[in-house]
Amino acid sequence: MTRLYHISDIHVASKYFQPQLMEQLVDEVNRERPDLLVISGDLTDRGLAYEYEEAARWTGRFEVPMLVTPGNHDSRNVGYVHFEELYGSRYRVVRLPGVHIVAADSSEPDLDEGRIGRSIYPWLHEALDSAAEGDLKVFVTHHHLLPVPGAGRERNILQDAGDLLKVLVDHGVELVLNGHKHVPWVWRFEEMLIVNAGTATTNRLRGKGRPSFAIIDLTDEAITVRHKYYDGSEDTLHHPLKRRTPA
Repeated sequence: MTRLYHISDIHVASKYFQPQLMEQLVDEVNRERPDLLVISGDLTDRGLAYEYEEAARWTGRFEVPMLVTPGNHDSRNVGYVHFEELYGSRYRVVRLPGVHIVAADSSEPDLDEGRIGRSIYPWLHEALDSAAEGDLKVFVTHHHLLPVPGAGRERNILQDAGDLLKVLVDHGVELVLNGHKHVPWVWRFEEMLIVNAGTATTNRLRGKGRPSFAIIDLTDEAITVRHKYYDGSEDTLHHPLKRRTPA
């Protein structure tokens, strides 16, 4: 079994940031020792240097491997240059035993809207093709690929979501991780599971939403997603896998 912790939209340095929640999150991740911590963007509020420095101090306390991708807030004010200095490439491939993870930046400088962009598709095809036979394929980006219930007027879905979804389905991707709307949700699309993380450490919430993060267990037979809240309650979905041959 491979275990991922998936967090998003921590918004360090914003007025909504709750440091006591971040303390709890750091403690849990370091205690539970997942195989990988995925942070799907919006580490900062305005992409400023001092915000990145504060975000790096917090994320530097995680004692597990991390995969971090930027969000729209992180790319404000040319913030992507700070991201690359602190977290490396905005386009990454991570390999775990039996699991192949590809991450791509969906943000556009100073825009809330997102897109992957056709110039990235050749790299994305190659990155997904490089998976070993039988690997479970995971794709990570910030913006959501499908509308999320309870998120209000839908304006910020990926501009090229249709093309991206076709690429992911054609390559047999089983799991997609994203954030952006601060609403935890899971969609089944074709045989693919699309997991939207809520905000992990802020009180910028919609309706009666609560800060949350996701714990994802991967086996050859199934994907189990638990959206966990800080009072210890969870919402769980178990998704049996039907392993496919990519088109």
